[in-house]
Amino acid sequence: MPTTNAATGQAMKAQRREIARPAKAHLLVVEDEEDLRELLVYNLARDGFRVTAVETGEQGLLKAGQEQPDLIVLDLMLPGVDGLEVCRSLKAHPDTAWIPIIMLTAKGEESDIVSGLELGSDDYITKPFSPRVLIARIKAVLRRKADEAEQAQDEDAIEISGMVISPSRHEVVIGDERIDLTATEFKLLLLLARRPGRVFTRQQIIENVHGGMSAVTDRSVDVQVVTLRRKLADRGADIETVRGVGYRFRD
Repeated sequence: MPTTNAATGQAMKAQRREIARPAKAHLLVVEDEEDLRELLVYNLARDGFRVTAVETGEQGLLKAGQEQPDLIVLDLMLPGVDGLEVCRSLKAHPDTAWIPIIMLTAKGEESDIVSGLELGSDDYITKPFSPRVLIARIKAVLRRKADEAEQAQDEDAIEISGMVISPSRHEVVIGDERIDLTATEFKLLLLLARRPGRVFTRQQIIENVHGGMSAVTDRSVDVQVVTLRRKLADRGADIETVRGVGYRFRD
């Protein structure tokens, strides 16, 4: 029986997903506790990952730039350059901004968790934790990133209110100026700009931008919107507040 166009398209998409999800993804572990670092390396390698492990933030930044890992497991409480500064630096550089980050945090660090998520980290896990749980979260993030990359490749750039938003390039340009946005800010802008006029509640924003993470509050969303508006300058006014409901992009 001849293959239909629809079936062929689905097969091609499945093949692209397999290519985007390498069997042996390369992970970078940045953890200063030697026992935990060795435990993570052992369990991740046993599950089929290629693992590079370092103990300081400075080493993490160097290795991330040199080796371009598929994902970084990053402890927040590091000596010297801490995890938040490492995350900020990685997300600010075009060569490493795309690398997903899972944060390792101690209990009671909710403010740091929120700060990390706002900087663009993809998930967090609190200590102590089971290596099996971490591995499951790593695989989930890698799958989600592969799906996002596939969607971005299939999506055309959006031109709205004098802005060009390019999902495939992860880039926002106003006039001749490239706007420097964090991963979280870009996701927020793209969410609103895809559906101008539609009102998104704060909870919908948390679910779509942050994957419904409980550490992200309504107040965090408000802060992200304020920061995004400021970076967009005159175009920031196009993100409207709907009092008592949420936000929308002016249509």
